Amino acid sequence: MRLDKYLKVARILKRRSVSKEMAVNERVYVNGKSAKPAYQVKVDDIIEVVFGQKKLTVKVLMIKENARKEDADQMYEILGEEYISA
Repeated sequence: MRLDKYLKVARILKRRSVSKEMAVNERVYVNGKSAKPAYQVKVDDIIEVVFGQKKLTVKVLMIKENARKEDADQMYEILGEEYISA
């Protein structure tokens, strides 16, 4: 599954267009490297998303084409949330 779609289906980000824009602007990293929106997400990938002063790190546990809101948080494990000083 594409990175931008995974972030939307897992409800890490609200819209796929936002996911795509963040990846293009190098604010999404997979396994420590900047990732493009078309990157194919795999189980056990580590995804880091930078929201302004906050960085969210998650581990991909499963990939589903569609997920209900209640099931979306089972697609990943939060490894950490940290604030980045300017």
